[in-house]
Amino acid sequence: MTGMGLCEFEGVERVHLMGVGGVGMSALALLLAGMGFRVSGCDIAGGDAVAKLEKSGVTCALGHSAGHVEKFLPQLMIYSSAIDRDHEELAAAREKGIPAIGRGLALSRLFNAARGVGVAGAHGKTTTSSMIGLVLERGGFSPTLAIGGEIRGLGTGALLGGSDLFVAEIDESDGSFEFFKPALTVVTNVDWDHVNYFHSPEDVLAAFTRFARARKPETPLVICAEDDGSRLLIENLRPDPYVVTCGWGRSFDWGAFDVTRKAGGGTFFSVARGKDTLGRLELAVSGDHNIMNALLACASCAMLGVPFESMAGTIRDFRGAKRRLEKIGEKKKGGGSIDVVDDYGHHPTEIAASLAAMRDIYPDRRLVVVFQPHRHTRTRAFYRQIASALSGADLVFLLPIYSAGEPPEDITSADISDIMNLGGHEAALCDDQEDALVKLDSALRPGDALLTLGAGNIAKLGEAWLKR
Repeated sequence: MTGMGLCEFEGVERVHLMGVGGVGMSALALLLAGMGFRVSGCDIAGGDAVAKLEKSGVTCALGHSAGHVEKFLPQLMIYSSAIDRDHEELAAAREKGIPAIGRGLALSRLFNAARGVGVAGAHGKTTTSSMIGLVLERGGFSPTLAIGGEIRGLGTGALLGGSDLFVAEIDESDGSFEFFKPALTVVTNVDWDHVNYFHSPEDVLAAFTRFARARKPETPLVICAEDDGSRLLIENLRPDPYVVTCGWGRSFDWGAFDVTRKAGGGTFFSVARGKDTLGRLELAVSGDHNIMNALLACASCAMLGVPFESMAGTIRDFRGAKRRLEKIGEKKKGGGSIDVVDDYGHHPTEIAASLAAMRDIYPDRRLVVVFQPHRHTRTRAFYRQIASALSGADLVFLLPIYSAGEPPEDITSADISDIMNLGGHEAALCDDQEDALVKLDSALRPGDALLTLGAGNIAKLGEAWLKR
């Protein structure tokens, strides 16, 4: 990869990744394999990501075991944030003197040696980094990409480029985003999430402030100034002449205005840079949040030398990232059909944005949602806000909380449904996904739109219903 140093990977030939099936870990594994490393990995489950890795030459094992150290003989271990630091496989590596580092630190060592474009934020970073990556790739800039989702149009979130540009989605969930020092920083928003790591909104703001200040000297920070946390971050950074603001109207460095909704989904809007109107932008994806994502992408790509006409053409063709309001099919029922859409949203802000976008796409349809809460800690912190956000649907089915390895707490999906039902909104509990499928068979009507929503294993539910 031209212009990219290997940093502390120099001298290492064999790398082993624990939790390799995760979106971020699988992207890193693909990049390392493309760079010439002998890459192995393990995960507690198989799946599409693991199958794709094996086709790309990554040797994968099912489950985690201390025996993997002897089997694969790694010179470097990389583990996902879901792996217990005291796991026997990591302990076996330490006993043999094999260094072990987290995914965020490993990716940052590659990223910081390049001209890194880092996209951070509680929400929207996958879509925004996907737009930036696609614009640069289609524009002939040959970037390296490490994005936590599959870009529809590229078929991957990991791409080894031939230039020194490196576009990465930077994850704040475990604080590892502070290892990254971008040459161009993008912040989509600053919102409280990952309550298992950040104990308060103030903790989040302090971490984003440190992250923004650690970027490479005299380099731009492109930020959506439309949420409270972002405005506080801008205040913390003053005076910083390299902050570039994006928002609604013409009062920002980059602005979106004159929005027109397209029938069946998507939008048109005009783009202003300062006092100048650059032109009209067309989006195939829906929702106000995606207008802001596109505006951030435009501002960032312009600073990298992409003409507006070029980025507008690519963004017009952008069909979103996988599991971001992704239509997975439709099914005939009675005298009509039911569209099935899948989305990763799990935080109240994301849920509300996804439901608003669904209303734009299907303004005259009944909206049925199956939601799977993600993590006990997040549900405890936000169950009232989740109930409020889900109230934008006509009918909601709630699956049990997806624990993501957390121990149970005295909080359940019933706490969400109780609030919704008390407020006059229809919500029903499901014992498991099979129970949800049975309930959907009875509840769905011709012409409905079905949205499966959540960050756990709900992604296969819509496909399962379509096949019934």
